[in-house]
Amino acid sequence: MDAVIFDLDGVLIDSEQVWDEVRQSFAAAHGGVWTDEATRAMQGMSTPEWAAYLVSDVGVRLTPDEVSAGVIAEMQKAYAAHLPVLPGAVETVRAVAARFPVAIASSAPAVLIKVFLDVTGLPVPVAVSSESCAAGKPSPDVYLAAAAQLGVAAESCYAVEDSTNGLKAALAAGMTVLAVPNPHFPPAADVLAQVRVLGSIADLPGALT
Repeated sequence: MDAVIFDLDGVLIDSEQVWDEVRQSFAAAHGGVWTDEATRAMQGMSTPEWAAYLVSDVGVRLTPDEVSAGVIAEMQKAYAAHLPVLPGAVETVRAVAARFPVAIASSAPAVLIKVFLDVTGLPVPVAVSSESCAAGKPSPDVYLAAAAQLGVAAESCYAVEDSTNGLKAALAAGMTVLAVPNPHFPPAADVLAQVRVLGSIADLPGALT
């Protein structure tokens, strides 16, 4: 294996709930009506995709560009107050980076990925947001782009994910997938059955054999 590619939300930072709270609050403030399926539907979507979803399916009375700008601004405020880095995440990435080239392949917008890297100072040379790809997860695009920027074949990469759509994306890219299931939004059992499941992110270095 030649590289390790990490998801961000739910793997390195405990942010899925933050995203959910910010989107729900923003939608309510702009005429939207939250639905039971909205949270899971948007997990893995790229910025243009979830912004369009909030307009078309949740009923937010703004343009998708206005939605994405507003939600991202609220996320930046939330991260400025507290960046919810998961226990063991920084140490794990440093340990893995000492052995493998590493990258981040995330549905988070590039500006929020940069906040994470600036705060943690982690040695991650490649960070790709699905907002720069044709489609978000479960499409494999963001993982394929990260592997290409590392200069390695996707099939020779480990991918570390937490959500159903993220796991599907990494599997579709042909990677060897390790799951750290999100306890707040557990991934589908049939998808977990296709990957190796870890108890926590801290278990990753020992699993990369």
